[in-house]
Formats: sequence, structure tokens, C-alpha cells
Amino acid sequence: QVQLVESGGGLVQAGGSLRLSCVASGRTFSTYRMGWFRQAPGKEREFVGVISRSGVSTRYADSVKGRFTISRDNAKNTGYLQMATLKPQDTAVYYCAADSKMLLSTMTFDYWGQGTQVTVSS
Repeated sequence: QVQLVESGGGLVQAGGSLRLSCVASGRTFSTYRMGWFRQAPGKEREFVGVISRSGVSTRYADSVKGRFTISRDNAKNTGYLQMATLKPQDTAVYYCAADSKMLLSTMTFDYWGQGTQVTVSS
């Protein structure tokens, strides 16, 4: 079992940047892959990106590729979502997720955070 807590959300102007953090409890963070998802009002939750346990491999949704970067610091039990060149359509609640599945392509995750709101004004 792992608990995830996101932080770093807020209001930012279009074109700006924001970094989200996701702190995981427990001592086995390095054995979990970590994903980021988002859900805009009235829309389904969508995949943003995922990072492997070691941090070597990442995958991103086409909508954020080149603008968002996922990283992690296993020593700090923390994952990050660096967002740049933000657009109003990036406005959503952002969630981190984690589990011990091997494949980055698997979209289901076992553990989820509560989410943090990101609002991008035009």
C-alpha cells in the first residue's frame, strides 16, 4: 500500500510554467512506476504521462509532449510533473498514480492521489 499526495497546483497565465509534486509514503517508492493523469470539468480523466521505476523511461500523451516533463527522485519518494507553455485547455485537476506493474503502457493504476487543481487563464 502506498499513499500519494500531490501539491503545486494553482493559477497561472497561459504560456507560464508550473511544477507539480507527488510525495509517496512508504519505503518502496523505487519499486513503483508513477503516472500523471488529469480531469477537466465535464470530461473523462485522461492520461498525461508515466515514468518507470528507475526514471529512465517516460511516455507522454501527444497533447503534452514537448511541453511537460515527468521526473522522480527516489531518495525523496517524490515524483514531479514539470509543465511549461501552459494553455487554457490544460486546466484540470491533476492526479498522480503509482503501482508495481512493469509495463508503462498499462493505463490502470492501483494507487491514486487526491488531485491538485491547475487553472490556466487566457
